[in-house]
Amino acid sequence: MTEILTGILALLGGGFALVAAIGILRFPDALTRMHASSKVGSLAGSLALLAAAVDIGGVSAASRALIAILFLLMTAPIGAHLLGRAAAWRAGQKPASRQQPQKPRPKDRSP
Repeated sequence: MTEILTGILALLGGGFALVAAIGILRFPDALTRMHASSKVGSLAGSLALLAAAVDIGGVSAASRALIAILFLLMTAPIGAHLLGRAAAWRAGQKPASRQQPQKPRPKDRSP
């Protein structure tokens, strides 16, 4: 039973890694590429770590996999965000202003 679960988790992890790679190749700009690589890549890595923990068995492997998954989920999106901002800055895009959005004007109701 553990072999089947390990195989399913490993195949899912490999499938999500393939989706992340296709996303990096297909998306048009750096920010969307970073989104694909961080979100889907984190999920693929987490599934691969879970597959390894199930295959090895034991509390030690499961706790190490859980710690590695938490570290991966905390650091990958932050790193991708910083890389995406640096790529946008190098491309000449200015950061969005932090001004309050303006309220829409009321429509003219005269006939």
